[in-house]
Amino acid sequence: MKILLKSALAAGLALGTLAAPLATAPAVAQTRAPGVAIVNIPAVVANSAAYKQAEQQRPVTYKQFYDQAEQRRAAIGAQLQPLYTELQTLQQSANPDRNRMQQLSQQIQQIEANGQRELQQILAPVILSQAYVEEQINAQLSPAIKTAADKNGITLVISPDNVLYADSTYNLNQAVLTELDALLPSVQIVPPQGWLPAELREQQAQAQAQQQAAPAAAAPAASGR
Repeated sequence: MKILLKSALAAGLALGTLAAPLATAPAVAQTRAPGVAIVNIPAVVANSAAYKQAEQQRPVTYKQFYDQAEQRRAAIGAQLQPLYTELQTLQQSANPDRNRMQQLSQQIQQIEANGQRELQQILAPVILSQAYVEEQINAQLSPAIKTAADKNGITLVISPDNVLYADSTYNLNQAVLTELDALLPSVQIVPPQGWLPAELREQQAQAQAQQQAAPAAAAPAASGR
């Protein structure tokens, strides 16, 4: 069983925010209907000891990057404020200069886009840390779910995405969380030098395989000339 978590590298960072909390796990009943159970993976991960520890440590370990990003965000906001004010004034005027309004809109969009890229570059080590933590937790999710299912007589585990209704007896969150915490009480938040998320490692491996295959494919063509 393979559990997929959305990589932090794929998540954009808004100019006004640096982090967003995940939903908490719902309460778990004492008894469950046999055979089938529902597990909310994001809720389990967010409530795991390893994830909480990482979330507490990261602002300390990466404080310089958070501070730098906040300073840059404030500077971008200060740069945008007079443009917003001028645009709003023009919009409220009786005879607005539409050429100037278009110019301001384009300028604002460009500054926002550039600012977004800057913040992502500044926070790249933080994003990489998030991906590293998620990958460590992801590696233990499958065995945690299997152990929890075996202990509770569950033969089918589903996510809540496609469930229209189920009462709390089908909730296996706490059982999975208990097993996950036992398997992985803590994680490393600083990736090794040169570490890349699995998605990027796979892309590199595919590119390398294609490069190695190219000379082999060219050899028969050359010998036939």
